[in-house]
Amino acid sequence: MAVKSDIEIAQAATLKPIQDIGEKAGIPADALIPYGNDKAKIRADFIKANGGKKKGKLILVTAVSPTPAGEGKTTTTVGLGDGLSKIGKDAMICLREPSLGPCFGMKGGAAGGGYAQVVPMEDINLHFTGDFHAIGAAHNLLAALIDNHLHWENQLDIDPRQVTWRRVVDMNDRTLRMITAGLGGYINGVVRETGFDITVASEIMAIFCLATDLKDLEKRLASIVLGYTYDHEPVTVGQLGAEGAMTALLKDALQPNLVQTMENNPALMHGGPFANIAHGCNSVVATTTALGLADYVITEAGFGADLGAEKFFNIKCRKAGLSPDATVLVATIKALKMHGGVPKTELTIENVDALKAGCKNLGRHIRNLGKFGVPIVVAINRYTSDTDAECAVIRDYCKQLGVEAIESTHWANGGAGAVELAEHVVELCDKGAAQFRTLYSDELSLWDKAQRIARELYGAEDIIADKKVRDQFREFETMGYGHYPVCMAKTQSSFSTDPLLLGAPSGHHVPIREIRLAAGAEFIVVICGAIMTMPGLPRKPAADNIRVDGEGRIEGLF
Repeated sequence: MAVKSDIEIAQAATLKPIQDIGEKAGIPADALIPYGNDKAKIRADFIKANGGKKKGKLILVTAVSPTPAGEGKTTTTVGLGDGLSKIGKDAMICLREPSLGPCFGMKGGAAGGGYAQVVPMEDINLHFTGDFHAIGAAHNLLAALIDNHLHWENQLDIDPRQVTWRRVVDMNDRTLRMITAGLGGYINGVVRETGFDITVASEIMAIFCLATDLKDLEKRLASIVLGYTYDHEPVTVGQLGAEGAMTALLKDALQPNLVQTMENNPALMHGGPFANIAHGCNSVVATTTALGLADYVITEAGFGADLGAEKFFNIKCRKAGLSPDATVLVATIKALKMHGGVPKTELTIENVDALKAGCKNLGRHIRNLGKFGVPIVVAINRYTSDTDAECAVIRDYCKQLGVEAIESTHWANGGAGAVELAEHVVELCDKGAAQFRTLYSDELSLWDKAQRIARELYGAEDIIADKKVRDQFREFETMGYGHYPVCMAKTQSSFSTDPLLLGAPSGHHVPIREIRLAAGAEFIVVICGAIMTMPGLPRKPAADNIRVDGEGRIEGLF
């Protein structure tokens, strides 16, 4: 019998009215703004009035360095949430919203997989409730206002050559990475070089996910540095007077989205920065809302633990005052065999020796996570091709490092396949053993922060940069931004900046190509190697397989 695709499984799910899901989560119907029958936003006034009624345990789901298809963080997050519900725990899931970039590019959807999905899967993976469109509109409104200001009197004396604010679109489009704007004569504005990033790399996306409420959102928007004057003085959004209009576009979007798992358990999906080029976590508003409503809150951070988990701990938890109670490190046998040298075409063939070699990638992630003081469990996201002998290799390897490795079959069995994992997570949380700490202090210099991440988490000998970039580090400190954390933009495929350097490489150098100030988000983006803030489509994009049948049902979406 043919294996059903994720979208076929999701379309067969029985969804409950979103008001029923809200009631289960302790959210009354009048606190919901429905988007049809199965999606809703949670009203800001309810969040403000009910914040902190509970103090839930916070669980992070992260992963080993992934294969191109990912290792199932979202699937595990959903499965674990359903598993906690199976054992009678009051749990809520917090996820990022998917970007259209990977949906139509290489990775596919981001609503989970198999029988551990959030639904309605098609809506979530496409336009959902319009949050990304609002973020893109607010970002591009600012871009238009900047160019309009340059076109007229330019009273702020902005140097067109030093405008740092680019435009965004939520699509992989390499052609837009660098453009020349304003061509066609005086009536079309000032000619200057600029470009596009993908929406998930926008500073507004980061601000959206770190803001605590509308007032904080507007304050952060006003703090954005959009460029520099001819005297190289920073110019902010507040000086341009754009923050009010931008906030108006984001007002409704800032309210978290409530959906459900296939087992009709509540899930919040809100915000969606990538972790390879941004900070990779869902919104603070959604996470704190869930912590006030549920006893256990499960969230995920993008890509491998060297990216998503590092930024979750060093940026999100630092800024929001969060203190996580447990970490679930997702590992797949196919990913570890790939790190052991097996070609991608042979990952379903048993290879114990390659798996043992690839476990060094898992080992480094375990040791890295231990530096943050949060208890760890390894979740083996088991595939049908995995053998008992291979699973035993991972269990034995983890036991040597003092960590439990638990097989989980949530993809095939939903929450029932994650019960053992759920029980162990509860045990870790309830022990109260977490002693959370960040990797570096605010007082450390920006260069030293990037260097510490590279050395302690990537296994690098050092970071390197040309004089222009080193001067930028010093300049941002002189301008008063030295206390900010750093957001490393790096390939997700390797601990190094070379995506082909698998396993757990050591002694390499991390080249820093560029740094960008995100004054509203309150971090410095450190762009390493050849990483792009506007991805391109692969030779064979996922869009080629997506269509709508005669009855209006979407097919081929993952």
